[in-house]
Amino acid sequence: MEWPASTDEYEKLIIRMSTPRVVIDNSVCSSATLVKVDSARRHGILLDAVQVLTDLNLSIKKAYISADGKWFMDVFHVTDQNGNKIMDESVLKYIEQSLGNIHYGRTNRSNGLTALELTGSDRVGLLSEVFAVLADLQCDVADAKVWTHNGRIASLIYVKDCSSGSAIEDSQKINKIELRLRNVLKGDNDIRSAKMSVSMAVMHTERRLHQLMFVDRDYERTPILKLTSDNPLVTVQNWEGRGYSVVNVQCKDRTKLLFDIVCNLTDMEYVVFHATINTSGDRAYLEFYIRHKDGTPISSEPERQRVIQCLKAAVERRASEGVRLELCTEDRQGLLAEVMRTFRENGLNVTRAEISTIGNMATNIFYVTDAIGIPADSKIIESVRQKIGLSNLEVKELPLINHQEAEGEDQAVGIGGAVLLSIGSLLRRNLYHLGLIKSCS
Repeated sequence: MEWPASTDEYEKLIIRMSTPRVVIDNSVCSSATLVKVDSARRHGILLDAVQVLTDLNLSIKKAYISADGKWFMDVFHVTDQNGNKIMDESVLKYIEQSLGNIHYGRTNRSNGLTALELTGSDRVGLLSEVFAVLADLQCDVADAKVWTHNGRIASLIYVKDCSSGSAIEDSQKINKIELRLRNVLKGDNDIRSAKMSVSMAVMHTERRLHQLMFVDRDYERTPILKLTSDNPLVTVQNWEGRGYSVVNVQCKDRTKLLFDIVCNLTDMEYVVFHATINTSGDRAYLEFYIRHKDGTPISSEPERQRVIQCLKAAVERRASEGVRLELCTEDRQGLLAEVMRTFRENGLNVTRAEISTIGNMATNIFYVTDAIGIPADSKIIESVRQKIGLSNLEVKELPLINHQEAEGEDQAVGIGGAVLLSIGSLLRRNLYHLGLIKSCS
């Protein structure tokens, strides 16, 4: 490393100590790439590390996390979406460089777009009204993500001015956008909880959506219709002798699951000191040993129930309900308004959406159900495709998460009293997987 001439030896030492050490190994495990990270510990560093991996759409098959004292040591077993090891040298280099910079945190920045944050009651046709208003106000949607959960909706929409192609800075136009969108969100029955704000800063979209839903208290609301029996199982117990709260989560595995859980624990001001993540078949088993930032465990039954509710919501928000439709076509002004209007006119409700533009092409993903939340009839889907364009709108299966069980792995620890392992056993197991001792026995 080359140092600026003004850097003294003490500053060099601090920089060396603060810079994470990253090791990527493809030789140890036959089924996954091992990514090892160790660094000085700070609040949120685990989330930053997981975010680097999940932003690349990598699947985390296993993980061993230890952050006691002042040091942070993790091992992640990762694959691509097809269950293969990561062999692309450019991707490996990007992972190493990105993880090497996580100690310095992530700052908000401007991307030349205006960010619109919306929360409120979900209803059929709401997105159609939102995008119709934006089209009418000459706002071009460059990127957006929409989540719905328990009858609530949160959306982060990045727009630019149609005429200038840049961020919207005219205060009068911004006020008009806020007023009209707030009225759309309020509808007839959401006068108090509907919220809309405008920002020029950019933060991690999915983390922000979790925060918006958390503030909206979606976790306290009862779903109108629950179609799946595959609900996440979350337990929280206090380990009095060691001062930890032990959180266990069992649920169906999916991409970005660990990110969603760690994101919510971090935003609730909990620190993860130890964790073990395992997957088997299509199931995920996650165990976290946590405390408050001041070092105390969960202290009351209402707090324990709140953590359970919030983590269940964190798992469910990204769970895909409905048919996945992918729209890929040349972008044009008003495209989203037209597509959403077609969905609404055919009784389709959008439960989740990912909207992006690359160059002059629009690449959008929609998850749709019928008006009451059950899978839409295939004839209606085909009718919508005919109207939008068969070659433009395609029905896609949900991506399969490839699971490979490693031989000789211990079975995941069940939920119940058995989760309260001895701290010595936990530390030995994690230190073994971190490569710091030769045996965990």
